Amino acid sequence: MTITPLMPVYPRCGVRPVRGEGAYLIGERGERYLDFASGIAVNLLGHGHPHLTKAIQEQAATLMHVSNLYGSPQGEAYAARLVENTFADTVFLTNSGAEAVECAIKTARAYHSSGDNPQKHTLITFNNAFHGRTLGTISATNQEKLRKGFDPLLPGFAYAPFDDINAALDLVDDNTAGFLVEPIQGEGGIRPASQPFLQALRDVCDKRDLMLVFDEVQCGVARTGHLYAYEHYGVTPDIMASAKGIGGGFPMGACLATEKAARGMVIGTHGSTYGGNPLACAAGQAVLDVVLEEGFLASVKATGERLRGALEQLIPNHDQLFDSVRGVGLMLGLKLNSDSRAFVAHLRDDHGLLTVAAGENVVRVLPPLNIDDSHIAEFIEKLSAGAASYTPPES
Repeated sequence: MTITPLMPVYPRCGVRPVRGEGAYLIGERGERYLDFASGIAVNLLGHGHPHLTKAIQEQAATLMHVSNLYGSPQGEAYAARLVENTFADTVFLTNSGAEAVECAIKTARAYHSSGDNPQKHTLITFNNAFHGRTLGTISATNQEKLRKGFDPLLPGFAYAPFDDINAALDLVDDNTAGFLVEPIQGEGGIRPASQPFLQALRDVCDKRDLMLVFDEVQCGVARTGHLYAYEHYGVTPDIMASAKGIGGGFPMGACLATEKAARGMVIGTHGSTYGGNPLACAAGQAVLDVVLEEGFLASVKATGERLRGALEQLIPNHDQLFDSVRGVGLMLGLKLNSDSRAFVAHLRDDHGLLTVAAGENVVRVLPPLNIDDSHIAEFIEKLSAGAASYTPPES
């Protein structure tokens, strides 16, 4: 037998964490890593946060799972809190980001089919997007590396260059259901959309009765210094997918929608065995307790500005390697002049610093949202040392 017990679909590195403490991961040999990857924007309160841990422990000892055949006091309370703090009127709770996006796609299509317009089924999406790994969500991207080997893909998607409003509008026709867009592309290279682009999408949706669907799986839940990134732009979607940081490390997600947008999502149209279980809702509530606390979002903005400023000061010292910084809040990208994956591996293996590679030779910097200045100083020290000792691979 040559295949590994864990299906070998990940290029796993040598880091083998067994414990976490705040902004640090500890490996099985006791080695310590500064974690500015946060499980790819998931561990937004770091590792072992006392309030989150306590909430999960108490709920696990009380009730972990019941079928959605029964009433859900925990789910109702959590959904009501999301509704209270967002644009949404209703929420479907999922286990992951891909499931949240799938629900968002179904909600957009159901809106039109329930209005006797079943031909309006095509969502316009954007180049280099990442929406998940299910058949539906890989069909929603034009990235060949995600799609290869999985034909036939699902119909009902058209693709435009990101942040190009004219190209997007050129694709609108009688079959268009709406737009599916990340306000800030994550895997695509920490690329924030421009405000006029998102506003123009909103305007055409209003004019033609289309659905504006935001994928905030990576950029949502306080990462930009707002609870959700749409607030940063002042552009409100009809439907939104959320996940990653929403459970602080516990697997969960959510599809949020206005009452109008959700008109087709009635009994029997969608479901999930585990979605919205009491344990997940306890984790979600604990995360909201922290991020909605007075001053927390402002602190994320301020910390993000300090981290960005430190990165911008560092770049001239290594301008042969670093190009620029982009992003919002604590969703930052450091653009390199060469392969970002090789540099991420160098930082990890030789300097104990965890970051994440992304498209366009970008290093994603996604620390826990509760880091302090000592963590920023350590990060810059390790990053600077890594840059000084790095030799880019020959192309």
